[in-house]
Amino acid sequence: MIMYLALNIAGIFIFVLLGWLFSHDKKHVAWGSIGIMIVLNIVIAWFLTSFSWGRAIVRGAATGFNQLVTAAFKGINFAFANWVGPTGVNPAPVNFVASALLPILLVVPMFDILTYVGFLPWLIKWVGRGLSFITRQPKFETFFSVEMMFLGNTEALAVSKLQLQRMKPARNLTLAMMSMSCVTASIIASYTQLVPGEYVLTAVPLNCINALIVANLLYPVQVSKEEDTIATLADATEAAPDTNETVPASASAQTTAAVAETPAPAPAAATAIPAPTFADRLRAILPWTKKTDQAAADGSVAEDSSTKVAKPAKQKKEPFFSFLGDSILGAGKLILIITANVIAFVALAALINKLLGLINPQLTLEHILGVFLYIPSLLLGLDPATAWNMAGYMGMKLVTNEFVVMSEVTKTIAHFAPHYKAVLTVFLTSFANFSTIGMVTGCFKGLVDKEKNDLISKNVGRMLLSGILVSLLSAGMVGLFVW
Repeated sequence: MIMYLALNIAGIFIFVLLGWLFSHDKKHVAWGSIGIMIVLNIVIAWFLTSFSWGRAIVRGAATGFNQLVTAAFKGINFAFANWVGPTGVNPAPVNFVASALLPILLVVPMFDILTYVGFLPWLIKWVGRGLSFITRQPKFETFFSVEMMFLGNTEALAVSKLQLQRMKPARNLTLAMMSMSCVTASIIASYTQLVPGEYVLTAVPLNCINALIVANLLYPVQVSKEEDTIATLADATEAAPDTNETVPASASAQTTAAVAETPAPAPAAATAIPAPTFADRLRAILPWTKKTDQAAADGSVAEDSSTKVAKPAKQKKEPFFSFLGDSILGAGKLILIITANVIAFVALAALINKLLGLINPQLTLEHILGVFLYIPSLLLGLDPATAWNMAGYMGMKLVTNEFVVMSEVTKTIAHFAPHYKAVLTVFLTSFANFSTIGMVTGCFKGLVDKEKNDLISKNVGRMLLSGILVSLLSAGMVGLFVW
């Protein structure tokens, strides 16, 4: 056991090293922050595998989000009674669209309403500030890592549309990589019916912090204090060309990006008044980002009316039901985009398998990936024979999805060795696979502009690597405490 434990410990360091080797910018990797997060995650793994009430916290949060999805099933059942029952059973969701995508029609408007009333930006501010203080990461990224833990990738991205539009392309790519490693509250219960529930629930928070670690390794982004802010609906309404007009939160990404980059025209006056910059407008909206000019604070420069920055006029909120209608319409478009991308990616994988079959009937993407993943499997503290089986399951999960593998092992996993059972379950508990790439890229296409989408498309390889490394890190950390 000591030898396999040492191998497990070495594996964690090697997985981190792999992230650094494939980094876009090795010189700016924040090792201090990464070190803090690794220690924090190991402590969480110990806490959740050793104390039952620690797992009860995660289970309670998952149950709350599951109730939200159950409410969505009532609406889906009204329109498509033969697709899903009013409580998600009798019948159970008959397809991927009914189980994972149609609930977006409730989740997105609900979170948009929370944004409309100002609660979500307030929550992001304080939760993000606390997590950012601990992990030394930007506020929104830390909140997003928690948000996606239960909402899932597409839902978490969809409800963060305004923030995504305001952030620079590199930060959008960071969120895309993090989105490869989440789950959805609505299917956590399904996971626990197939594999040991205690390890499923342990994997959820570990993936949250490991996603931050791997994203910072693969694509480190420098975020200034001025950029580390939370967008609100007031930002969207400022995009209106006239002060009497309003722009809904679902305004196009191109328009929003233009506001972020282009100063507003100076008001007509006899004396030229400098136009407020985007930073000035942001400070006027978000009180916690206000900064006083140093010279003025010292009293060294007298305030002059000719140099005073013009304050943007307060914008009117869009009428609630108009806002809600736009939100629902945007959610519907998002479902269509994601569905199209998932169909295309899964079909392409099947086509590749057919072409490989012309060379050798036994040759598939799953087998090829299994060969590459054999060494990482050994580094999880497994013996060679078990590692080979583990690598096959890992490759199958990447090409298909976690449900396929869970369904295959559900009758035998109870007889697996405790360590193997733990690392396999934790590795499977995420959406990291080829079809998720289609979901995430498709989601971004419906939310942000072409520049951001192009950067994400160029880094699809890093997205897949991110999902694999996060799953390996989480499995390795849990494996330290289960033998």
